[in-house]
Amino acid sequence: MPVVWSERCDAVFAGDLTAALAYVTPAGGAVVTAVAPIGLRDRDRGELTFTTSLGLGRKLERIRREPKVALLYHAREHGFHAGDELVLVQGTARIVEEPDDAYLDTVVQPAAAQYLGAPKRGVFWDRWLQEYYSDRVPVHVDVERVAVWPSLDGSGTPEVQGAPWPGHPPPQAPPRNGAGPRVDVERAARRARALRHAMLGYRGADGFPVVVPVMPGTTSPRGIAVSAAAGLPSGGRRAGLLAHDYQPQLIGLRVRQFTGWYEDGVYAPHTEQGFSAPANKTLLLLANGFMAKRGLRKARQKAA
Repeated sequence: MPVVWSERCDAVFAGDLTAALAYVTPAGGAVVTAVAPIGLRDRDRGELTFTTSLGLGRKLERIRREPKVALLYHAREHGFHAGDELVLVQGTARIVEEPDDAYLDTVVQPAAAQYLGAPKRGVFWDRWLQEYYSDRVPVHVDVERVAVWPSLDGSGTPEVQGAPWPGHPPPQAPPRNGAGPRVDVERAARRARALRHAMLGYRGADGFPVVVPVMPGTTSPRGIAVSAAAGLPSGGRRAGLLAHDYQPQLIGLRVRQFTGWYEDGVYAPHTEQGFSAPANKTLLLLANGFMAKRGLRKARQKAA
């Protein structure tokens, strides 16, 4: 049976400009990345939707392999909702491999314009942004659980709708080549602390990812101290860390994304990647068009 979420949650889903998506890795960890769900949802069917690019092949491959995903609605700035609820959604993803053009034209693009601004039009822009708009695929999430905390920092007791909360997962075995940091810890912590939002994701007890807001703190040879008002499981586990910030319509987006090992209040980053998007809409669209052309070309070459 679909989870018919509350009116309170629906206001969050309708209004937030961004959410944190978590998906599971083959090694049993989680990757956390930012998406723009642009209010796409069907409450009667218990379905949320976001779009992603065909050029992001690894993300799509991992979701196909393990469709259990999570979305954390954690940020209120520049959207349409002003409440303080922190909402975690867990569900099963369905990738629309060949999306219907009518759905993209009549549902996705009007919704995107409401949140991200009207698209650029004209001979140059239609050609330059062709791949950016045409390589988007919808991902529908059949919601199985919704957890709502009364505060955006995750403090307080969550209200759970749908499947009962399974509790914390057991610890995982450490990586064979060591659990300690593999990138510069001081630099990673400095970059993460400079951004407004930080979230840690890991595989939960029932296989669904769990994502909670965290506060990056001091560093040590073991890694970066992190704390979470919502609580974190004891013992060690593979985990992903996302730190990001953004301006209206997602211009000026700054992102740092890590994979690594979390254990008893300390995060040891193993990999790091990130980017900064221009704070100018025209420059942002030029960059988006270029990245979409390159990403789609690589995806096609890999599929050939």
